[in-house]
Amino acid sequence: MSTLTIEPTGDEVEVAEGQTLLDACLRNGIWLPHACGHGLCGTCKVTVLEGEVDHGNASSFALMDFERDEGRTLACSATALGNVVIEADIDDDEDARRITVADYVGTVARTEMVTPDIMAIWLALPGSGIDFQAGQYVNVTIPGIEGTRAFSLAGSPSQPNEIELHVRLVPGGIGTTWLHENLKAGDSLSFTGPLGRFYVRRSAEKPLIFIAGGSGLSSPKSMILDLLESGYEEQITLLHGARRPHDLHFAELFRQLEQDHDNLRYIPVLSQAEEGDGWDGETGYVHDAARRLFDSRFNGHQAYLCGPPAMIDAAITTLMQGRLFERDIFMEKFLTAADAENTARSPLFKKI
Repeated sequence: MSTLTIEPTGDEVEVAEGQTLLDACLRNGIWLPHACGHGLCGTCKVTVLEGEVDHGNASSFALMDFERDEGRTLACSATALGNVVIEADIDDDEDARRITVADYVGTVARTEMVTPDIMAIWLALPGSGIDFQAGQYVNVTIPGIEGTRAFSLAGSPSQPNEIELHVRLVPGGIGTTWLHENLKAGDSLSFTGPLGRFYVRRSAEKPLIFIAGGSGLSSPKSMILDLLESGYEEQITLLHGARRPHDLHFAELFRQLEQDHDNLRYIPVLSQAEEGDGWDGETGYVHDAARRLFDSRFNGHQAYLCGPPAMIDAAITTLMQGRLFERDIFMEKFLTAADAENTARSPLFKKI
């Protein structure tokens, strides 16, 4: 067991043999910037001020030789060789809660196909359940499959003994295929969490715009439920993009919430509506619907984006053209090992 000291905060945590610096921090409620978790993207790069580390499987592209010589390392792959002091870029935001990451085992209470390719899973948790901040996610261990899969928590934090996950069937995806074809009520699923820094900056007290695509509705659903339950008074607008009416999961829930709360506006948008659908709502791409709805003026708002990368990039462009800038645009992206190797940072936005 070694001691890891994190500067500039001065926090100290114990690190077990073979445990990564990132895992030790997260399990003690200390957030370090990270993304892929595979030593490939470089987001979790820190400086070793004292002591030595084993760089593990850090990519030679994400952590170059000269950076290693200068004392840099990737927290997601580095392990401590004795006591270590690091310097990390820690954003101490007043709206971010410090929640310890832990391992859990949940029992499948029920599953439901909420669209032709999205299955909702409800897991019951014993004891005090899980504490999480709306917008966070968990890493699920799928029986017989290597690694973990990340899924956003779609339920309200006020229900810690039952978490809700939305799983889209990814063509060729081993993990999502197993869940869709095999998972049933009474089964157990192990997961680790809560993870992520996607949360509402409530203290700004600004009207909020949520733009979601497909199964990206998970985090906004959790956030909006939490906001409404806690009495958030600013205007909340949810734009949810899907292909056809049957792809709009939880539409009735949001329509009911819209009736019950004067400050919520729900705008479903269909990109492939057909004549027989009888659809008379918004059509086209969700970012274009946002532009029409707000008359291309987004300044004074905050925006939260969840969905496919192409949707997020298009939404960022639209929002920035409408005078909403980086400090008020937030998103969450999940990266697999393959994604991290092949995904370049957006030229539009430093936080991507």
